[in-house]
Amino acid sequence: MNKQILLIKRPQGMAADTDFQLVETVIPTIAADEILIKNEYVSLDPAMRGWMNEGTTYIKGVGLNEPMRAFTAGIVVQSNNINFAVGDAVQGLFTVQQYVISNGENISKIDTKNIPLSWYLGILGMPGLTAYFGLLDKGQPKEGDTLLVSGAAGMIGSLVGQIAKIEGCKIIGIAGGKDKCDYAKTELGFDEVIDYKNDNVAKKIKELAPNGVNIYFDNVGGEILDAAMINLALGARVVICGAISQYNDAQFNGLKNYMKIVSARATMSGIIVFDYFPRAEEAIKDLSTWLTEGKIKYKEHIVEGIEKFPETLRMLFTGENYGKLLLKI
Repeated sequence: MNKQILLIKRPQGMAADTDFQLVETVIPTIAADEILIKNEYVSLDPAMRGWMNEGTTYIKGVGLNEPMRAFTAGIVVQSNNINFAVGDAVQGLFTVQQYVISNGENISKIDTKNIPLSWYLGILGMPGLTAYFGLLDKGQPKEGDTLLVSGAAGMIGSLVGQIAKIEGCKIIGIAGGKDKCDYAKTELGFDEVIDYKNDNVAKKIKELAPNGVNIYFDNVGGEILDAAMINLALGARVVICGAISQYNDAQFNGLKNYMKIVSARATMSGIIVFDYFPRAEEAIKDLSTWLTEGKIKYKEHIVEGIEKFPETLRMLFTGENYGKLLLKI
């Protein structure tokens, strides 16, 4: 049998257990040119909360009573497609279930000889590409720049900081609580870390970056984004990746300090990783090299059991996880 997680109700605020249903169906049968994939890992990402809403933004919302959308990685167990063999490891945008069918389009074969399968959902997958291209293409770091990044202990924020360090930037992170701040500073090599739970964020940014912030990479939105905006340096680049502090709110709060873009002659741009999939190998090559050389560190937080999907998803918004959050099916 094939276990699936269905979205049966649109969440109001934080996603609840009752918004999902665990069901069992017959393992699907493949047709000509199709493959059957046994999913091993599901990626938990903040964007999933937006996918649960009705309508279309950059991607259509998940339909009610349909399997929940997610990036997954697994192994081909049946194949009628000449481009894929039984035993091939693959990753792509699929759904939260044990078995999925694909015609081979928009998925990638991956090499797991020396790299764990799960890494292709994190450091070498969508989050890694988001951090890499969001910083290098949108943020355009230069040696001597001061970079500020929120969500510094999370998957994307931690990687943005480490790549910026390689590029010769001063790195200031924002994280919640002493443990996460210590992790970012002592293990990841951030120069300074602001504890948004206990510090006056705007005041602390000013103290640590008296000449202003050259790049702000935003993962959280809300008040922290406003605090960063007021401290922009001349010609600053603001990269909007996410707004995890507001995904569960009925309505997003608008920027108060947006006119700083004018006085600082700054730019603000958004990053959607789908735009960069054609350049994925470029990022994977560099990230793999930096991992091998010990220039970046990567941490996974893995929860086991498909039935634990709802509670694991909520960990993204309660701040319980360190590094990349995954569900092992």
